Amino acid sequence: MTATTLPAVSLTESAAHHIAEIIGQPNPEDKGLRIYIETGGCSGMSYAMEISSRKPGDDEFIYHGVKLFVEDRGLVYLAGSVIDYKDGLTGAGFRITNPNAKQTCGCGKSFEA
Repeated sequence: MTATTLPAVSLTESAAHHIAEIIGQPNPEDKGLRIYIETGGCSGMSYAMEISSRKPGDDEFIYHGVKLFVEDRGLVYLAGSVIDYKDGLTGAGFRITNPNAKQTCGCGKSFEA
């Protein structure tokens, strides 16, 4: 499956703003947030993120002027997901709402597909 047959992964404005702050502007190295799936974690699969340039096999999306790279083989698990950034009393960080997750662990960093 490719990005053209699956719903995109999206970033909220809050997440895009936070990523832009981390990367800094101008962005001469064409960096963005890269998300991929790793095996392991409490529920079997874990979300992994890094600030990176696009790597071979990544799908690219642009939201609110910020690039999002999704590893192609992980897109099937992430299709339709929304990545948000929350900064509150219970902790700051990225939150992923994944409609494909059958269950997630309490920390929100791993899921079962």
